[in-house]
Amino acid sequence: MEKQEILFIGLVWPEPSSSAAGFRIIQLLKSFQNNGNTITFASAASRSTYSADLSAMGIHEVEIKLNDASFNDFVQELNPNIVVFDRFMTEEQYSWRVAQECPDAVRILDTEDLHFLRHARQSNTKSGEQFDQALLYSDIAKREIAAILRSDISIIISELEMQLLTNQFAINPSILYYLPFLEEEISPACIDTWKTYEERADFMFIGNFIHEPNWNTVQYLKTQIWPLLRKQLPKVNLNIYGAYPSQKVLQLHNPKERFFVHGRAEDAQVTMSHHRILLAPIQFGAGVKGKFIDAMQTGTPSVTTSIGAEAMCGDFPWNGFIANEPELFVAKAIELYTNKSLWLTAQQHGIAIINQRYARSKFEDDFLMTIRFIKAQLQAHRQQNFIGQLLLHHSVLSTKYLSLWIEQKNKK
Repeated sequence: MEKQEILFIGLVWPEPSSSAAGFRIIQLLKSFQNNGNTITFASAASRSTYSADLSAMGIHEVEIKLNDASFNDFVQELNPNIVVFDRFMTEEQYSWRVAQECPDAVRILDTEDLHFLRHARQSNTKSGEQFDQALLYSDIAKREIAAILRSDISIIISELEMQLLTNQFAINPSILYYLPFLEEEISPACIDTWKTYEERADFMFIGNFIHEPNWNTVQYLKTQIWPLLRKQLPKVNLNIYGAYPSQKVLQLHNPKERFFVHGRAEDAQVTMSHHRILLAPIQFGAGVKGKFIDAMQTGTPSVTTSIGAEAMCGDFPWNGFIANEPELFVAKAIELYTNKSLWLTAQQHGIAIINQRYARSKFEDDFLMTIRFIKAQLQAHRQQNFIGQLLLHHSVLSTKYLSLWIEQKNKK
């Protein structure tokens, strides 16, 4: 394959130790590096202490600006063959500039998860009523689906989200690509390093607290699950981990209730490997949850909800239990925690899920081949997506003119 110049435009600088989204970006960067491609990662966000050192990976790092013509000069000089937008907000901001300066570059949208689906479920959770399909047709949905249509191809991490886009919103499957997390297979040598049932103790939860579903889950654990669970297992602790805990999160720390809020885990998998069960009664969300990938990779069974396990295990048994009602959730957590045989069986289920549904070797080559094919016949590919071409047309590209207006305002 001819070497390519690839530009990633990040909503933020990736933090693989903070969130699954950051880890996902690193996986994609490594995949595109496979053929000796040159990769530039650009972002207008501020870096943090936990931002990945991309330069150590051989990736060129560039700071860019929002609503500024300097990006046009930058992308024109770089002249990338492929541009990857990290989430639809980034596509809105920069895709028209890329299309203007580098019309032959393949534009890829990495959705991470469908934001409009997550927001719809969050709104529904607050109402407490049965899910209303009308919530899907929100302004966020219009923006996100418009970004999908404008892109040459969009990476979708969940099979359910693929079905939603193709069936409910009639998106042409030719501009969607299902690409789950890309994991190394769990080998016997890896399994030999796992801590045993007897070496582990306590329940745990982990999740970036900037992400609203994680904060909601901790509240649910605190108020609905743990009061019932600790009555049955009074000597067991619940340990809460997560990046960027706010004061309202830290205030939930209560040693008398054996509810411990630890904050950031420097290494999620190492932290997880010390605990016996992951508890994640997730009430709303979208995409695929990285915490369960970490759990399976460390031999840690879990108890979660239908939303938590959504689109993750396919036809394979879950590596633990799926329960939606608090009483059943607690019962299954106790059963899994106290029954070693059941725990070991759940561990084996996790191995099967990773090796059969997330192995890098099963997806990476086909994905890169698809991108090469689109690149080779880009104009024909775009002609099949005429609606997307309409959305790039100046008469409907409101984001372009808003950006140009802000640019002129900033100059004054």
